[in-house]
Amino acid sequence: MRAALIAIMLSLSCLPAKAIASEAGFLQSLAGDWSGTGMVLTKIGGTNLKVSCTLRSDAGASAVSMNGTCRGLAVFTRTFSATVKAAGNGYTGKYVGPSGLPSKLAGSRKGAALNLRVTWARMVNGDRDAILLIEKIGQNRLRLQTVDQDPASGQPVVTSRIDLQRPSLAER
Repeated sequence: MRAALIAIMLSLSCLPAKAIASEAGFLQSLAGDWSGTGMVLTKIGGTNLKVSCTLRSDAGASAVSMNGTCRGLAVFTRTFSATVKAAGNGYTGKYVGPSGLPSKLAGSRKGAALNLRVTWARMVNGDRDAILLIEKIGQNRLRLQTVDQDPASGQPVVTSRIDLQRPSLAER
């Protein structure tokens, strides 16, 4: 997984400056209000919790800022935020999850998805590394997914997957 991310980052380093300007359209397509459902894994090998989430995303020509809330089992609410900026041939930023500690993001875009390496502020599932995928699906859908490595098997495990959509015109 890490080797694939490095290969993507190296291939993007050959893009002309005009390609970076095209990031504005992609980033701005992420702006707006989103809501949906998904799952969060409490820990690798643990239980999947069903969650419902809302997300507000503000975007400019070179950055996007996301602020969200997820609720599960009608007993817990967790907030999260991410700020990602186009930087040279890639993206950098920070993620703040339920711990309140800022984690680093770095990666690139391939098609309609940002593939970001997360460096957690503290140990999570036995290490400080994971992958965050922010994927635009069509005009009105968005997927947020984190993938971590199972410390026992070394295999990738989806630790959260949230599928969001823009409210329909009838709901506005």
